[in-house]
Amino acid sequence: MEKLYYSYEIFKDDTQTLVDKCRDFKPEVLLAVARGGLTLSHLMAQALDIRNLFSINCVSYDKDKQISAPNIFNIPDLTDAKKVLIIDDIVDSGKTMKEIIKILKEKFPKVEFKLATIFYKKTAVIKPDYYVKNADVWIDFFWEVDVK
Repeated sequence: MEKLYYSYEIFKDDTQTLVDKCRDFKPEVLLAVARGGLTLSHLMAQALDIRNLFSINCVSYDKDKQISAPNIFNIPDLTDAKKVLIIDDIVDSGKTMKEIIKILKEKFPKVEFKLATIFYKKTAVIKPDYYVKNADVWIDFFWEVDVK
C-alpha cells in the first residue's frame, strides 16, 4: 500500500487554508471527531477564537483496516448551538462521517452542521463542506507516527 507522510509543517499551512475557507460559516461550536480531528480542531479553535470545542468519539478503524460498523459515543449536548463545525482529518469512505452526521441531526434538528477536513477521497459517499486536499493514498499523519 502506498503511503504519504504528512508533516507538521504541511499540516500547519493546510490548517490555515482550511480556517480561511471555514471563516464565513461563523460556527459557535467546533466538534472534533476523536482522535483524527483533535489536533486539527485545537489549531482551528485557536485561529477562529472559539472556546466551545467538544469532541465525539468514533471508532471505525482497527490499525489500518476499516471495521464494518462504526462505534459512535460520547456525543456532547449541542442543544443550545446554532452552527457547529464538525472537524476530522480525512473523509475516507465517508460511511462513518455520514453516520455521525445522521445521528447528530437526529439528536439536534435545529443545529446547522457543516464538515471540515484536510483530506477528502473522491470515492467517499459524503463530501465535506470544506476541505483542502484530495487523497488517493494512505496518509500517515505526524500525530500518528512521530511519537511512539
